[in-house]
Amino acid sequence: MADPRRVEFGDFLRSRREKLSPKTVGLPIGLRRRTVGLRREEVAQLAGIGVDWYIRLEQGRTVSPSVTTVDALARALRLSKTEHAHLKALARDGDRRVFTRETVPPPIQRLVESLPHPAYITGRRWDVLAWNEAAEQVFAFGRLPEQDRNTMLLMMTNKQTRKAYGAGWADVAKRMVAMFRATHDVWAGDPAFAELLTRLRQGSPEFVKWWEAHEVRGTSSGLKTMSHPTLGVLHFEHTSFQANDDPALKLVVYTPVKGGGRQTGQASASER
Repeated sequence: MADPRRVEFGDFLRSRREKLSPKTVGLPIGLRRRTVGLRREEVAQLAGIGVDWYIRLEQGRTVSPSVTTVDALARALRLSKTEHAHLKALARDGDRRVFTRETVPPPIQRLVESLPHPAYITGRRWDVLAWNEAAEQVFAFGRLPEQDRNTMLLMMTNKQTRKAYGAGWADVAKRMVAMFRATHDVWAGDPAFAELLTRLRQGSPEFVKWWEAHEVRGTSSGLKTMSHPTLGVLHFEHTSFQANDDPALKLVVYTPVKGGGRQTGQASASER
């Protein structure tokens, strides 16, 4: 069977190829162009590799492109730094161990609980593993079944989260899908990630549309606004930190900003 990571590698190449126009890369459009975006042979030409070799890569065959080849493809396809890094990650022979849910060390657990503002810990699959009282006031993680404590599920399939974001939900959710795409692809084929992906596909038609676009984004700090049924309209600056104890763990903190309503235990809808 094909390596799922190689399949994602090929799908990502195809998606980027289809988004480029010949004009963008200095190629003639031609009179009978039926291909969306660039042709495969055009990408191969721009990257300086054989057409058959490129076709094998895009088809997800079990081949291992060199760093030089990956860099050449990134230049040919005009990839951003984030996209280039994603392509490199998919090309590497990664850890083939089956995913297991992480455990939060007691010192990190106590740190989260001591923070005055909403904070929680996520793992590689974006499961919520630990949180403080301020986060509980808004997210009510403790009331959710363990299998539902996942920031992607909350954003894409939870009606309360969608209502909290109102008109801004689509923009935030779409960005999250692109960030999760970068995480998922390096775990493609893993049963735990496959199960989560199935739930997301079944629970959100928007997720299906955005997922097929194969956009990738890196995580970043930013501002978020939500409407809470009892706390009112809240504004937060969110940021995340990676744990030295276990790089798979990330601490996410929401800091109230001016105009953010009540300054007690407040939070915005979740993002890893």
